[in-house]
Amino acid sequence: MTLDTKPGDAAPERSHSAEGGPGSYDTVLVVDFGAQYAQLIARRVREANVYSEIVPHTITAAELAARQPQGIILSGGPKSVHVEGAPAIDPAVYDLGIPILGICYGAQLIAQQLGGEVARTDRGEYGGTDLYATGPQSVLGIVDQRVWMSHSDSIVRAPSGFEVTARTNEAPVAVLEHGRRRIHGVQFHPEVVHTPLGQELLRSFVFEVCRCRPSWNLSLIHISEPTRLRRI
Repeated sequence: MTLDTKPGDAAPERSHSAEGGPGSYDTVLVVDFGAQYAQLIARRVREANVYSEIVPHTITAAELAARQPQGIILSGGPKSVHVEGAPAIDPAVYDLGIPILGICYGAQLIAQQLGGEVARTDRGEYGGTDLYATGPQSVLGIVDQRVWMSHSDSIVRAPSGFEVTARTNEAPVAVLEHGRRRIHGVQFHPEVVHTPLGQELLRSFVFEVCRCRPSWNLSLIHISEPTRLRRI
């Protein structure tokens, strides 16, 4: 355990599939903010043998809780958090006790909604970028590495209670984490192949933070479909 997590911290209540029945497999929900990233993130989670679905950013905290996910991933997005009408998430989501990982726009949204600062620095980062671990030890397994960036705004101050566990030359807060609340954000894109250690980060979130079981595979869709049809 790292940051301020404790061995006795409770895991989220087990999620279940409506088609497969209670306890069939755990679910990680990917919140879509309107870019192409959500599909790829969900695919990467499924590649770790954990079921993933995409939901719109307009979903409410109550609706998310009703789905009983083991974790929530806030995807990247095409807009700045400063643009009028920029997509957001119901702030009550952060109080559900469900682990959250924000990626790029999702990380900036976490910082903005929880009291940090996202600035228009005019020093964006695009393409391969060197990431430097700053400590304390990250539950996501953050180490010095090459990552893929695509952002113009930058998080310049993390919200109260968050640890900054990595930076780049242009992004002072490239990774922010709140171990007790299990809320994490990364400015880069772990879902793309240009971030070589990205899948390991997603696996750390899914298994170490969310405590999902690697019990889903594509064949379960074919097994559960007749059951779903019988219920219609």
